[in-house]
Amino acid sequence: MKIHLSWAIVASAFVLAAVVSSLWQVIQHLRHYNKPYLQKYIIRILWMVPIYSTNAWVALLYPEIGLYLDVCRETFEAFVIYSFMKYLLNYLHYDLNLQQTIDFKPGVNHVFPLCFLGTTKGGRLFMHRCKHGILQYVIVRPLTTLLAVLSQYIGVYGEGEYDLGKTYIYLLIINNISQLTAMYCLVIFYTGYKIELSGIKPLAKFLCIKLVVFFSFFQYVIISIMISLMRPNETIEKRLEEGRSVQDFLICVEMLIASIAHHYAYSYHPFVETPLLDSKESCFFAFLRSLDFTDDRNDVMDHIYQAVLKIKNGFRKSRNLPTVVVMENGDDMYEYTPLNTFNVGGVSSTKSSYSALPSAI
Repeated sequence: MKIHLSWAIVASAFVLAAVVSSLWQVIQHLRHYNKPYLQKYIIRILWMVPIYSTNAWVALLYPEIGLYLDVCRETFEAFVIYSFMKYLLNYLHYDLNLQQTIDFKPGVNHVFPLCFLGTTKGGRLFMHRCKHGILQYVIVRPLTTLLAVLSQYIGVYGEGEYDLGKTYIYLLIINNISQLTAMYCLVIFYTGYKIELSGIKPLAKFLCIKLVVFFSFFQYVIISIMISLMRPNETIEKRLEEGRSVQDFLICVEMLIASIAHHYAYSYHPFVETPLLDSKESCFFAFLRSLDFTDDRNDVMDHIYQAVLKIKNGFRKSRNLPTVVVMENGDDMYEYTPLNTFNVGGVSSTKSSYSALPSAI
């Protein structure tokens, strides 16, 4: 599908405005980088608009590489959701000193559609389950993206084809389950801590992320259905190309709206009058600090460690072997490690791991 010149001009104008708007907001946070433990993640979330809009614009102009760009853009969704969770955790830990009260936090009722599950367990177990429920998406999404690219390269991907002999349908199911799990963990975490988080108005921030992620997905589904109904005689490859082009154009337009919403939801103003650092850093050094991914690496390693431990315990339990008892009250089989400290020395003592609340800088 050859893009009409007028479409390209309109899309370029919207992308330019969205990128300039978001970069201005990022620069303001870097100028007033007074709370790195919060602004580090805000800046990462703000990059969503430049990355999404530029990605869609390039895919619109060069549709032959659209598939590869789309799966890369969708991978960034996992990073954004994770960054938002870290932002909330750091606010609770540093600004509210949740370390003193977390063990007394009661469980919350599951929300639709899992209302039948009753009430969750509270305390650290609730927080860690939410965190690891989101972290699984950070691992699953890049893996499925890599598989999608490899499948496309060898000709077995079959985008848009619900053929059991193609990999598309399997990767689609895995991605949707993983993404819905991560978003549900965010929702129920907010439900449990909405009073404590009221100081940063998390609902608007959450909606800015959720609407972009889910709206773009369902928008593409609707576009695909409409094109299939309007042009039933075209080949599936042609319909997919047209649908992707329409989707990319709409994303270019919608990202300007998202950038405006970010100005209100992730404003730099609360950080101007609340300096934490003794001396102001230059924007350049603040930018370098925002690129420190040590905490992300440690969180991923911790998640893998916990997953392996669960598998080992499950295997040992199936063979009637003793498992690692990690909860002092015996409620669940789960080992707690600090969210940002991977215990390379093996299983830590229950007491030390259970008492550690995550930090993130």
